[in-house]
Amino acid sequence: QVQLVESGGGLVQPGGSLRLSCAASGRIFSINVMGWYRQAPGKQRELVADIRNGGNTNYADSVKGRFTISRDNAKNTVYLQMDSLKLEDTAVYYCNIGGRIMGSGYFPFTSWGPGTQVTVSS
Repeated sequence: QVQLVESGGGLVQPGGSLRLSCAASGRIFSINVMGWYRQAPGKQRELVADIRNGGNTNYADSVKGRFTISRDNAKNTVYLQMDSLKLEDTAVYYCNIGGRIMGSGYFPFTSWGPGTQVTVSS
């Protein structure tokens, strides 16, 4: 009922930058939290950053000072600006959004994007 479309992944050299975007569509009444997770081969999915209503942000220690999360509420879109990328940032990045949808009432939802590959390599 809520669709997420991610973009912006790709191949970049160490020290480079990428910007990920994730746009949500559907019968969305409100969005409470928007975030990015990542999963590297052989590892568990982990939180990279999230942003809540009011603008409060949360970052994994490994990305603090290098990544910046932001949101455009009018577009139901969340962004992840990734600077000073390192080899260990290589992973599939997933967008996650939670809020409420409209139906016969208002119901909570959590949706995941399909993932976008980020590869940092020299």
